[in-house]
Amino acid sequence: MRAAVLGRPVGHSLSPVLHRAAYEALGLTDWTYDALDVGAEDLPVLLAGLGEEWRGFSVTMPCKQAAVDVADVVEPLPRLLHAANTLVRTEAGWRAENTDVAGIGMALQLAGVEQVGSAAIIGAGGTAVAAAVAVASLGAEHVDVVVRDPLRTGDVTRVLRTLGVPSTVVPLDGGVLDAPLIVSTVPVGAQAGILDLPWRAEHTLLDVLYDPWPTALSDRVTALGGTVAGGLDVLFWQATAQVELMTGQPAPIGAMRTALDAAVVGR
Repeated sequence: MRAAVLGRPVGHSLSPVLHRAAYEALGLTDWTYDALDVGAEDLPVLLAGLGEEWRGFSVTMPCKQAAVDVADVVEPLPRLLHAANTLVRTEAGWRAENTDVAGIGMALQLAGVEQVGSAAIIGAGGTAVAAAVAVASLGAEHVDVVVRDPLRTGDVTRVLRTLGVPSTVVPLDGGVLDAPLIVSTVPVGAQAGILDLPWRAEHTLLDVLYDPWPTALSDRVTALGGTVAGGLDVLFWQATAQVELMTGQPAPIGAMRTALDAAVVGR
């Protein structure tokens, strides 16, 4: 049986470490997991040509929306998000799933966030949409969407509106951070633009990046006395859910965590 992570670029991904550790711990000696450099435009042709030995894919950028479009069955959550980070082979064809929301939710809970009154999300891409669902599930009553270009917030505000959560679009230039919980979904190359926002010791930050870590943003908030959670926890918990979806067996959490920690130390 075969599985893989799809995306471009994909060489930095730690998904192979997690999934291979799971297969070993579960005794799935005939399972393999690879990294495939694939763009969104390549996804339909790739899936059409695969044999039955392919059981699932972890899907990263820029393929998450394409995964929804090409799937034969789309679960309600990825349909709402118009983004899937998982494809699973079924008798009905490829089924689109999304475990990003669960990963973000677990990362927040591990950081001590059990309930949210208000939150801010920096960015408006696919991960920001997943973050919107995660904070809504923790009870958020209002979400600020902090972006450089207010015209790009359509998916995030649409999802929040569907979930009945009021939102405000806040321009990045001169932006305020009134909410106690901030989720940053911006890539590392864009973090310089948010370092000068009015961060405070009262903030809890989830920075969804994990490579490199720590980021300049996480260092900034830590130096002020704030609470910081990182993308490694997001990666880990979304991967445990993927393993269960693809193999049909409970994820070996201890073995996967040990492998991930060793890989991070070795980088």
